[in-house]
Amino acid sequence: MKTILLVDDETRMLDLLGLYIAPHGYKCVKTTSGKIALTYFEKEKIDLVILDVMMPEMDGWTICRKIREFSDVPIIMLTARSETPDIIRGLKFGADDYVTKPFNEEELLARIEALLRRSKKLTEDKHILIFNGLEWKEESMELKYKGQVISVTPKEFALIGLFIKNPQKVYSRDHLMSSIWGLRSNIDDRTIDSHIRNLREKLRSAGFPIDSHLFTVWGIGYKWVKEDPEKNNKYLNK
Repeated sequence: MKTILLVDDETRMLDLLGLYIAPHGYKCVKTTSGKIALTYFEKEKIDLVILDVMMPEMDGWTICRKIREFSDVPIIMLTARSETPDIIRGLKFGADDYVTKPFNEEELLARIEALLRRSKKLTEDKHILIFNGLEWKEESMELKYKGQVISVTPKEFALIGLFIKNPQKVYSRDHLMSSIWGLRSNIDDRTIDSHIRNLREKLRSAGFPIDSHLFTVWGIGYKWVKEDPEKNNKYLNK
């Protein structure tokens, strides 16, 4: 059963959404608070979010942006405002679709199903990643280089998967902390640096040219590159 997180400051709207969606085989989790909505990602697997734009304390655009810092879950923005600039703003913050109030029940369900199908396809495509002889298998949590199994911890496995999926992206230590350890983790930068150091040593020992791909971005965090950048790049260090 897929779990849909419903976020709206009006309980009446939450009840209406649940009434429409739940009978079609979905589990609905409801909240009127953006801050509480973010904590649900720590408690259970959220498959899709329906998010109201006009929220007190933290508006829907801000919530959407914060979710995108650690999750690629499909997000449908729900609002009474249909102006093009507002729609563009939501899409730029990472929303996948936009539905205006009042909405048609069948149309909303069709959009939910379409996004979940797309998300399932993307997830299936991400189960196995192959990069320069390095094979990352998500379901079995197995990491190999040229057929040789590399023994890594769950956090090291998650880190290398995140890097391979997002080449050229600079990850701050805070971003890595929220993505791998969770929003409310109490670890510090030294823990992240220690995991990165151990991961580098294991890959290097297996013969993988890690020093040509994983770099430290001074003062920020880490970056995975497909090709060895210029050696004199002052912002990168192995």
